Amino acid sequence: MVTACGLAACVQKNNLQMLDQNQTTTEKIENRKLVIYQALVRYFGNKNTTNKFYGSVEENGSGKFNDIDEKALQEIKKLGANYIWFTGVIEHATMTDYTKDGIKADDPDIVKGRGGSPYAIKDYYDVDPDLAVDVKNRMAEYEALIKRTHDNGLKVLMDFIPNHVARTYHSDVKPNNVVDLGAHDDTTKSFDVKNDFYYIPDQQFVVPAGYNPGGEAYKNPLKDGKFDENPAKATGNNVFNHAPKLDDWFETIKLNYGLDVQHNNAKNFMPQPP
Repeated sequence: MVTACGLAACVQKNNLQMLDQNQTTTEKIENRKLVIYQALVRYFGNKNTTNKFYGSVEENGSGKFNDIDEKALQEIKKLGANYIWFTGVIEHATMTDYTKDGIKADDPDIVKGRGGSPYAIKDYYDVDPDLAVDVKNRMAEYEALIKRTHDNGLKVLMDFIPNHVARTYHSDVKPNNVVDLGAHDDTTKSFDVKNDFYYIPDQQFVVPAGYNPGGEAYKNPLKDGKFDENPAKATGNNVFNHAPKLDDWFETIKLNYGLDVQHNNAKNFMPQPP
């Protein structure tokens, strides 16, 4: 009589043998689990406990790439994790002024929170300056973290956020053969398979009523309750209206990946969306 445990072991062994026979690489197939430890970098290493409502990065602090050191990585590995998911790495819109470091300021009227949302991507080719000790050396600090992680026997995951970007999206470090999202869009059309964004033609974007970015104490010459976006773009949570509500993802604009959302999600994949 074959016991349940014995049968399970037999099936598992046969499955592994089958994988070994069918694989096209020399890598040995192992029975291993994927255990992911998620770390929001700006929180992970931050030892500042001020926690001021609408506080600046100087007041509340921020975790840094360098805070995730050898000791931290080894402790994470002891938990049984074999991957680390670094969250909030890609550069996103923020109320913090980094113009001295060559980074264009964002309009606070379309940024949520002083540090901004990690899901309102400002530049797919750069990393968040809040996370660097030396802002001008931020990419090198992140690359060093990746190497440090690998050297400690762990692998890296990071967010890509392909559904939406910040309303101020602009890459200042993109490769020479890349153009910014929306640069060649036909903005007279609400949907076009060749467009990067969805539009509300002939309508100016309106900042949600009652939004007070940064609170009363926060001062910024760009803080005026307005944002110049004409025609308005569809908001990240499928809001096809020039005046999204306060609880909408109004800090983001929805990316077009071939679905005509306003016409029953009709699929338009030929030609392939940009």
